[in-house]
Amino acid sequence: MGHEKMSNQIEAAENSQDDTERGICYYVLSGLSLIVFICTLPLSLFFCLKIVQEYERAVIFRLGRLLPGGAKGPGIFFILPCIDTYRKVDLRVVSFDVPPQEILTRDSVTVAVDAVVYFRIYNATISITQVEDANRSTRLLAQTTLRNVLGTKNLSEILSERDNISHVMQSSLDEATDPWGVKVERVEVKDVRLPQQLQRAMAAEAEATREARAKVIAADGEMNASRSLKEAADIIAENPQALQLRYLQTLTTISAEKNSTIIFPLPIDFISRFVPDGK
Repeated sequence: MGHEKMSNQIEAAENSQDDTERGICYYVLSGLSLIVFICTLPLSLFFCLKIVQEYERAVIFRLGRLLPGGAKGPGIFFILPCIDTYRKVDLRVVSFDVPPQEILTRDSVTVAVDAVVYFRIYNATISITQVEDANRSTRLLAQTTLRNVLGTKNLSEILSERDNISHVMQSSLDEATDPWGVKVERVEVKDVRLPQQLQRAMAAEAEATREARAKVIAADGEMNASRSLKEAADIIAENPQALQLRYLQTLTTISAEKNSTIIFPLPIDFISRFVPDGK
């Protein structure tokens, strides 16, 4: 809706300008230029016929005033000699890198952040008549917007909420560049560079967190192992035959290994004398 409103305002301005500001001099010079064109045919065709590509538009000015009908193209268009000038406008998506910006976050940490911006010109006429250099103005505005948006965030938010920050920047840039005929398609935060001391502190903190987690896991494992051993001991104490089966299983395991150890099995009946009764 904003794009259509701006286009309607430009067309209305052109029509009012055509109706009020054109005088007899305009028509006299236009007629003389047309006579010169006819008198110098066909040589004048090489100077008066212009071509713009599919992705380009031509904004024509006649005696300094914007020619009615908006931008011309794509294809061939005609200009009158001596009184017409034109400027080509590229409508393709343009990308540029925002230089690294030194930003002080809300929690007083200095970081260097860079980004990439994708934009295109959606209205060639507005981009010529409303701003001197749409590309340069968009680049400068992207730098200030990056600093303004990230200056309200904490370091943790900058590191974890890049998608949200990119969306906020894209909305702010698109709203600000709309009067220039520019549409910001996408903004991406590329890199966040932290000071060396802060990087070492964060690495030490992460390592300490991992060590603490490893100790907790090891303690849980020891507790579970102790609980399992206690349950196994209770089962063996309730049934003496389980001790004999465990004894035979241990002998089988040891005999399967290739070693030079000589094992003298001890009778289980002899061991049972040292085991208390099941009473």
